[in-house]
Amino acid sequence: MTETETIAYDVVVLGAGPVGENVADRTRAAGLSTAIVESERVGGECSYWACMPSKALLRPVVARAEARRVPGLGQAVRGPLDAAAVLARRDEYASHWHDDGQVVWVESIGADLYRGHGRLTGERSVTVTAADGKVTALTARHAVAVCTGTRARLPELPGLADVRPWTSREATSAQEVPGRLLVVGGGVVAAEMATVFQALGSRVTVLVRGAGLLPRMEPFAGELVAEALTEAGADIRTGTSVTSVSRDNGTVVAVTGTGDRLEADEILFATGRAPRTDDIGLETVGLQPGSWLTVDDTLRVDGTDWLYACGDVNHRALLTHQGKYQARIAGDVIGARAAGRALPQPGAWGTYAATADHHAVPQVVFTDPEAAAVGLSLAEAERAGHRVRAVDVHLSSVAGAQLYGDGYRGRARMVVDLDEGILRGVTFVGPGVGELLHSATVAVAGRVPVDRLWHAVPSFPTISEVWLRLLEAYRG
Repeated sequence: MTETETIAYDVVVLGAGPVGENVADRTRAAGLSTAIVESERVGGECSYWACMPSKALLRPVVARAEARRVPGLGQAVRGPLDAAAVLARRDEYASHWHDDGQVVWVESIGADLYRGHGRLTGERSVTVTAADGKVTALTARHAVAVCTGTRARLPELPGLADVRPWTSREATSAQEVPGRLLVVGGGVVAAEMATVFQALGSRVTVLVRGAGLLPRMEPFAGELVAEALTEAGADIRTGTSVTSVSRDNGTVVAVTGTGDRLEADEILFATGRAPRTDDIGLETVGLQPGSWLTVDDTLRVDGTDWLYACGDVNHRALLTHQGKYQARIAGDVIGARAAGRALPQPGAWGTYAATADHHAVPQVVFTDPEAAAVGLSLAEAERAGHRVRAVDVHLSSVAGAQLYGDGYRGRARMVVDLDEGILRGVTFVGPGVGELLHSATVAVAGRVPVDRLWHAVPSFPTISEVWLRLLEAYRG
């Protein structure tokens, strides 16, 4: 029997994606010895199967679309995209699925990397089982942070495994462009991957169970994205569910709730995410395997004084940048508590509170047009009991948008809290609006009074002049 080696650290981090890396970075900055455990690739989902490869695929698609709207340039980009070149560039941004560079970074901060499957075995205890069977026992003097992220959630359809469906992983790492692609879902992954593969030459059909795309944003966001996808040649079917799937001689056959029989070369299910907590030993500390981990604003798991959960696993905001934000706060909290410093009473927007998770979560959907939003939608603000007013303007009214491309279509909305005189949320939809979002994020997170925003003068002629148009519409 192989003897198990036991090593003590101040902090043990489960998961070496961007979130786990940021926890480790902050705990190391606080002078705490830190072990980080990873069962796949250092850098996580974002680096190899999500943010980086998907945006590398989308960039040439969007760049071509924008170029086509500029006279004098449009004719030069009328041809098809070079799919092989697009996929090759994507490979570079996914580091060819090698994590050497990320490992070097972990080493540079002085954290110790353990490759293998990490499981809790009790309070402040973790075992790591390497691929060769070697088991290492780690103990944490101060904290264990769970940063294991999520996996794609597939529906319970008979025979689905035999169909070999795509999830976001297969879509973002595909080495060939299918002639026909079925996309099941209406969220961000569905919209972005439909945009990519339609532009690369696939005949794309999107099956949306709900009323439209991007249901978590303002309704007009999904409408404008769906309109553009339809114009590009995609077939978008709302109110449509899939009741069965099969694969016959390489062809995927999907049957819908209305009895339609659809054929394709591949089928992508973009139907949500599930936490990677099913096999990390939660039962050894009184928690439910496979569950989302509920945390307070310091990111500490409810009912514990040593276990933290950052990123997707806590289900607060399933976005890489928001998980990294949580990780920075959690790392600082762990450092402060380890040093014996008394944390101030929990309060909004403090050094040790992840307040933005509740009030100022930004997100960009990199479709054509882009959809960007922060804070609450009008419906969310009303459900939360705020007395609000939505102010809408068409981006085509802004000179900078007109110069950006002929026939520019887009829309902006700000949701104003009428009692507090601040913004509860802002949404932009249109080409190039992703780079506008941080100004809105600052306004929402900073609770900048609308009256003060009147003095934040946008440069002319830029698309950001939409702020002036919004404020003018609000003032009347």
